[in-house]
Amino acid sequence: MSQDDRTRDLAWRKAHATSFGGVADAYHRARPSYPPEAVGWLVGNSPVSVVELGAGTGKLTRLLVEAGHDVLAVDPSVEMLAHLQAGVPGARTAVATAEAIPAPDRSADVVVCAQSFHWFDHDVALAEIARVLRPGGRIALVWNFRDESIPWVRRLGDVIGREPRLQPEIQPLEETPHFGWVEDTHYRFWSDLTLPALLDLVRSRSAIAVLDETERAAVLEQVRALYDDYGRGPDGMRLPYLTTCFRAVVRHQEPPTRPAVAAVPEESARDAPHGDGPGGDPTHHQADTPADTPAEAGEPPEDPGTTLIDFR
Repeated sequence: MSQDDRTRDLAWRKAHATSFGGVADAYHRARPSYPPEAVGWLVGNSPVSVVELGAGTGKLTRLLVEAGHDVLAVDPSVEMLAHLQAGVPGARTAVATAEAIPAPDRSADVVVCAQSFHWFDHDVALAEIARVLRPGGRIALVWNFRDESIPWVRRLGDVIGREPRLQPEIQPLEETPHFGWVEDTHYRFWSDLTLPALLDLVRSRSAIAVLDETERAAVLEQVRALYDDYGRGPDGMRLPYLTTCFRAVVRHQEPPTRPAVAAVPEESARDAPHGDGPGGDPTHHQADTPADTPAEAGEPPEDPGTTLIDFR
């Protein structure tokens, strides 16, 4: 990517990512949570130290805290974090970005990103994530994607925009020298939606949030018409999701050099990137390693680029 293309790409991400503060209430009301099984696969089944980037209103944070993990929830949006602080008082919070994580070197076992990794400046953020991870620690990514194989969900995508292709979302992780082999798995679940909840879900999308009032109203009217065609009145509809998860072990780390960076001041929070936040039986792909506690903290192996780490 040329420097001009990179500049345009980052500008587009910033314009969309900073839209979430204005739709924080709708986001909190309508966005789905995550299957509990996914939390164990992403973070492990024993309590560890977790940094969550782009934590939003706390959809994943609540599950992490309930599972016993020590969580620092980071988000650039004061409005989004207000919901998280009210709903998940057991989590520590910071107004900050993935490009400047307010945590010391090698202080976290896992860095998890739910609906947020695609908003980062990856060249900067992946190095920063590697900095805060202990040797043997891992990055964990998760997205909820609508299952557009269902006819009405496909029609919804025609109105509000199709779900993104997955490969470009994880390509920066696959190509970075900071992390090793990327494993993946997925889980299916359903979310029950009334008409007000469906409209909130649409409002919470960044592509809708950046529209002007007239354009947004036109999209919401099309969503109402779709609901009338497919819905069941007050009983609502069931929206199918595919929760897709990735994890990789840190392998390239610079020597510890500095303490935690300061959180972004609240008055500048709206100008920083932020995450875009959408149990069944799991279907695994390249995920034969059990998800338990990451390796204990210590000095990195002599050849961290080739050593295989077993989480068992």
